[in-house]
Amino acid sequence: MIRYLVILILFPLLLHAQGIKSIHELFDSLKTNPQTLRDQINMERAEVGENLAYSNLFPTIKLFGKYDYSTDPSGMQPLTPNEMFPMIKDQTIPQPFSERILRAGATISMPIFVKSIFTMASKAKMMYKSAESKKYINLLKNEAILVGANANLLYMENLEKALDKKKNSLLKTKEIVDIKVKEGRAPESAQLKINSGINSVDIMKNEVTVNKEKALQLINSLTGIRLEQSIPMKQVENLLEGKIKALEPLRNKLMADSLAYRAEKEKLWPVLVLNGNYNFSFADAYNNNIAVKEKFGTVSLTLSVPLFTMTQYRKIEQEGLLLKATETEMKKMNLQLRSQAIQLKNSLPIIIESISLYKKSVGNKEKLLKIARVSYDSGRMSVEDYLKYEDDLLMERAKLYKAQASQWQTTMKLAVIFGNNIEEIVK
Repeated sequence: MIRYLVILILFPLLLHAQGIKSIHELFDSLKTNPQTLRDQINMERAEVGENLAYSNLFPTIKLFGKYDYSTDPSGMQPLTPNEMFPMIKDQTIPQPFSERILRAGATISMPIFVKSIFTMASKAKMMYKSAESKKYINLLKNEAILVGANANLLYMENLEKALDKKKNSLLKTKEIVDIKVKEGRAPESAQLKINSGINSVDIMKNEVTVNKEKALQLINSLTGIRLEQSIPMKQVENLLEGKIKALEPLRNKLMADSLAYRAEKEKLWPVLVLNGNYNFSFADAYNNNIAVKEKFGTVSLTLSVPLFTMTQYRKIEQEGLLLKATETEMKKMNLQLRSQAIQLKNSLPIIIESISLYKKSVGNKEKLLKIARVSYDSGRMSVEDYLKYEDDLLMERAKLYKAQASQWQTTMKLAVIFGNNIEEIVK
């Protein structure tokens, strides 16, 4: 029962893996990678930050209700002398003063000029651009890792085939050695040497299998897809060199930090704010205890000029240090990426030339092995010398496959540095 349950659970995954025929299907799976989703969330957060900055320009409206008690009667609203004189002469008129006053109303506050608000909004825009470019670069990095892992997987598969060819060749040679030893034309040590060579091939195949698993695990961790074998791929577009776009997220963050520093300094500028208040008051008049209700409103335009704000000076200092840290990081990354780009650009043509040379060398060593096998069969070569030809061919094939994987990885690293669209380069 458990066996069938496991098969039922894994069957869709197996179908999914078997259905992968192009590298672009793996690229599509990256769109749901947690890192990609996290980068999307960071973009949304930056967008909310921009809206939050602009929301400070909107009026703030509040309702209030309060109960005031004072030891002496206080006014419910401002009164002019002309309003007071009749009340003093006629005590039957309730005067708007009381020790206990119930108040209710609304207030409104709206900034007219606050320079730092616009600067903070600009900062939020730059943070959005930084998050957007970071999402693109991170996606390129993951695509480059996929291509590199697939290239490594192909390298291991080709090496595995080369090991199988070597093992088959050794097994054929072993048949000849066994006959020679049986007929007394070769020492028993020849059998031991051949068997040792076969065991070495099996050990290397185990190492290759472990490395294949590492490549498969890396692809699975990025895409959630478990491949059975490598995916064929080829380069269809050339790299476009130019501006180092891998620095774009940090470059935008530097501009955002610069705006944040400016915004903190602008908080020392004068601030112009519009305030309004509408008030309903209810109380018993202090002179005759008759219920009184009054209403009045006020509107004010307030200019506030900070003269000494120690906490703000410290915030400016703090933002200045953050800006310097980002500038230093920018210089460091610029130096690293430029030197890496130069090294990779210089290495790529050498790798391509080496691949061509390795292919020729493999062809030559295949011919030499055939000659060596004939020489050994005819007794003109020892087992040790013959095994050297087997080893040389395997080593040359391994170098060829490794160089091919290295070409892919070098190309992908340059694509990330220059911000090339990997999906258009690789098919």
